[in-house]
Amino acid sequence: MAELTHIDEKGNAHMVDVSEKRSTVRTAIATGSITMNRQCYNAVKNGGIPKGDVLAAARIAGIMAAKRTNELIPLCHLLQLTQCSIEFIFHEKECRIDTICLVKCRGRTGVEMEALTGVSVSLLTMYDMCKAVDKSMVLSDIHLKEKSGGKSGRFIYGKTGDANEG
Repeated sequence: MAELTHIDEKGNAHMVDVSEKRSTVRTAIATGSITMNRQCYNAVKNGGIPKGDVLAAARIAGIMAAKRTNELIPLCHLLQLTQCSIEFIFHEKECRIDTICLVKCRGRTGVEMEALTGVSVSLLTMYDMCKAVDKSMVLSDIHLKEKSGGKSGRFIYGKTGDANEG
């Protein structure tokens, strides 16, 4: 079992000291989904939501959230991101939109939390903008898809083990 790095020997929460870690390029990709009724899905896809451009707002919100993850998640380090992008994939049959957040930096700690925060806030923004049309939307399957860099190396969701080369 992995060591709990945010707990000291006395059981107190603390921020991990990364000052001795080597700086490397760190990348993380997270994904999640929002499923909605057909009317709402079509309105999002065709730009017909009364509050405005849902995808543009969700993209900006996700990027802003990723940049400010340390203010939202206790004990996260402030990272100087070098790249952050939010992309959307439409699934017509299921009335589902997948959101993918890619985050990159050069640093001493990973960007997994930034990617997960970016996806989560992007999905929440879509929900907020669309709730007048469909209050039954479901956010689901938010997870880290891939990460690279650092001591643990590469991880790909669905592979066995903690540090997956591939």
